[in-house]
Amino acid sequence: MEKKYKPFILTTIIIVLDQIVKALVVKFIPENTVFGEYLFGYLRICHVRNNAVAFSFGTEFPLFIKYIMFVALPISVMFAICYALVSPKYKDEFTCYQKWLLAGIVGGGFGNIIDRLFRSLRVVDFVSTRMYGAFNMEWFPTYNIADSSVVICGILLLLSFIVGKKGKKNE
Repeated sequence: MEKKYKPFILTTIIIVLDQIVKALVVKFIPENTVFGEYLFGYLRICHVRNNAVAFSFGTEFPLFIKYIMFVALPISVMFAICYALVSPKYKDEFTCYQKWLLAGIVGGGFGNIIDRLFRSLRVVDFVSTRMYGAFNMEWFPTYNIADSSVVICGILLLLSFIVGKKGKKNE
């Protein structure tokens, strides 16, 4: 396998893991119910469907707008990232680490896009973490593996850009 395609192994793992776990949640946990609490009540496994994006943004959008914002636009962004990862034009723009992080973002993005395409624009979410009143929330909005991948890889990518710029200034 060519080196430039190796980060897509992570993309594939995230998509497959995300979809398998979501299929299990759909099969074994009735919608809008809590399966159980773990880690001394800090973590909940449940089954909810999200027809919006982060923090329920877009719930009331018309269907046409939802397809544009929640399907067409994210697909365009994911393919643009994929292009940047394999194109010789951008070969030296990202470190190896950043390429893997971008691949993790793509995996999470496609994991949720698959739900939107095949589950009537409704993403399966199943993890909820207790906030103990922080930010005026008892529970953080429910999320899934794809969401976690996008957020974790996104934060690490941002930090890598910041640290990279500081490193270049010191040279």
